[in-house]
Amino acid sequence: MSQLLFTAFSNRRDAVELAREVGERLALEGISSSLHLLDATDTAALDPSTLVVSLGGDGTFLKAARLAHDAGARIVAVNLGKLGFLLNVPSGDIVENVRGALESELVSERLALQITNSTTGLEEFALNEVVVARASAGHMVTVKTFVDEEEYLTYSADGVMVATPTGSTGYNFSAGGPVVDASLSILILTPIAPHFTIDRSIVVPDDRVIRLLVDDKPATLVADGRAIGSLDPGQYVDVRQSPTPVRVVATRSFDLATRLRRSLREGHA
Repeated sequence: MSQLLFTAFSNRRDAVELAREVGERLALEGISSSLHLLDATDTAALDPSTLVVSLGGDGTFLKAARLAHDAGARIVAVNLGKLGFLLNVPSGDIVENVRGALESELVSERLALQITNSTTGLEEFALNEVVVARASAGHMVTVKTFVDEEEYLTYSADGVMVATPTGSTGYNFSAGGPVVDASLSILILTPIAPHFTIDRSIVVPDDRVIRLLVDDKPATLVADGRAIGSLDPGQYVDVRQSPTPVRVVATRSFDLATRLRRSLREGHA
């Protein structure tokens, strides 16, 4: 029997209460569970058999996905927000979907990113995107890009990102990048507000290594919206497909086309 772990932020009282209510209902069926508050710690000792249940919005899912990825565990994404591009389980269907996930091993493997710098020993994870961004307002950063050590374009911009198909509907979308089906195996290189240079994304196969090298001013390194370090001129990070995907439980999905139409109609894009 899989272990069942609900995850939520402590300030989401609706999520904490839902975890309690669903846990009590499942306990009557002999299914035990626990609750992990994501703002208490970014780490948790999980067994690979654990079923992680994310309760909240996209931000909750991204933090919970990091826990699941580190353990090789599966994750169910429950939507308690208005839209939730990354979330495919409505809150009203949580019990049904958790039961189904516990009884099945069916998953959708999502490509994730491994972010490294051999000089500093940096090794980080991202599910949506990694961004080399300007460190101060009012100044652009110049970033040279390489694919498998072949120099591509140099951007003077607010930043440059590498996004996954899962992350294509997030910051990448806001920056004018393409929306990509999450099942595809590609990496998306997208500049953010570039100055006098090409403003189109470059899409490459997922077996490539993309290097982002800071050329002039210091930059901030951001993964899934979380600052993970800084880069001085001459420093770089390499971005590649993580050897381990994020294992999202395949459920009755809220399809991408419907999400896009609702997002554009309600002004959430």
